[in-house]
Amino acid sequence: MTDTHFDLEALKGQYDYIAGIDEVGRGCLFGDVVAACVIMPLDHMIEGITDSKKLSPKKRALYEDAILSEAVAYGYGRETPEVIDRINIKQATRLAMKSAAKEVLDQGFRDKSILFLIDAETIDLDIPQQGVIHGDDISYTIACASILAKEYRDRLCLQWEEAYPGYGIAGHKGYGTKKHREAILELGPSPMHRRSFLTKILAHREG
Repeated sequence: MTDTHFDLEALKGQYDYIAGIDEVGRGCLFGDVVAACVIMPLDHMIEGITDSKKLSPKKRALYEDAILSEAVAYGYGRETPEVIDRINIKQATRLAMKSAAKEVLDQGFRDKSILFLIDAETIDLDIPQQGVIHGDDISYTIACASILAKEYRDRLCLQWEEAYPGYGIAGHKGYGTKKHREAILELGPSPMHRRSFLTKILAHREG
């Protein structure tokens, strides 16, 4: 379980709020990379919050509802496979994170003092920010952001499953499972596949 200790230490009376930012889908072969940014109250916490990857789908859904009901503000950002292929996944991830942060700032927080805690990244935005290695394990707000991003992208995966049947997106969420790689070999890549991630798979198919 992640607690608020790290966030409260970062706050140190210098800032009005702590905002957490995390992403999901960075390693996927298919679909957008998605980021979430959230400001949470730090005078209490939702028990059991931790990195989204450590939670069952049922628990993530319950925690998402709790986070959204308690959040001071939240926002999302996403970048498409086209952008990922053009500028690389790291830069696309940073853009998605930047969009999520700006969405929060635009909700009346531009005149507030906010420290943005970002999971293992920094973003091209003139704001107080700190990259935190393993942030979703040690920062409560980053862990909350990881849950929001995961749930948001999982809903996109259900839409992509309908739009691009045959790849099993709803199951593996676009990651490079054996089933997914075999579907790419059989069907070829869809418009939502990241071509820059498929070089070896497509070389095998063409060979």
